[in-house]
Amino acid sequence: MAVEVTWWGHATATVRDSGTTVLTDPLLVHRLAHLRRRRGQLPPARAAEADLVLVSHLHADHLHVGSLARLAAGTRVVVPTGAVRAVPGLRRLAKVLRVEEVAAGDLVRAGALTVRAVPAAHDGRRLPYGPHRAPALGYVIEGEARTYFAGDTGLWDGMAKAVGPVDVALLPVGGWGPFLGNEHLDARRAADAAALLAPACAVPVHYGTYWPIGLDAVRPHEFHSPGTEFVRMAAHHAPAVEAHLLGHGEQVRWGAAG
Repeated sequence: MAVEVTWWGHATATVRDSGTTVLTDPLLVHRLAHLRRRRGQLPPARAAEADLVLVSHLHADHLHVGSLARLAAGTRVVVPTGAVRAVPGLRRLAKVLRVEEVAAGDLVRAGALTVRAVPAAHDGRRLPYGPHRAPALGYVIEGEARTYFAGDTGLWDGMAKAVGPVDVALLPVGGWGPFLGNEHLDARRAADAAALLAPACAVPVHYGTYWPIGLDAVRPHEFHSPGTEFVRMAAHHAPAVEAHLLGHGEQVRWGAAG
């Protein structure tokens, strides 16, 4: 087994490679402000167990202080440059966790893994609390396999070159509301991203978990369908990519032999 990916919901996933466990954008609560978890059980306590945690950007559904507080003392947490200054709760956690700031191009090593921060086309600021800026990032986790966690992003010129060759891609295919801007991927744009990046395996994430309270009847297909639509569109636009539709808590394994 080269890599094992478990999707817990939204942008939260566990990537296991070379004996090292990486957790992405942990969001481990039933409710966040006006958002409610509408599908999937809350991740179990073991989901917070990780050797390394990657935070893609400062939006509260990706850098969630309450979820980071569930990590064991001393856990390494990688965040975009400027995050500690911008998020007071993160400053407090930095006394307990090993918080490391990175910019695009920086490398972090954990066990046998090398993690490279890559750009993302997304507004990474902590809103609405102030003007402090921090870049939105994606990450390429390289061990026995190369796994790309996109965080939140749109398509941009040079995306394939910046990310480089990857075996597995965790691609956002929706959001938590019925309308997405150009700084997100919907199912079609995610299929285009899969065609550009040409991973062997793609997993749709960032959909079908949280939805605004009171909007259950507003364009519900935007909540339920992006994963299925991505699989269908990827089959057409990126036929060489094997798309895996995971339920919450389900996992996919990708090995060196495919």
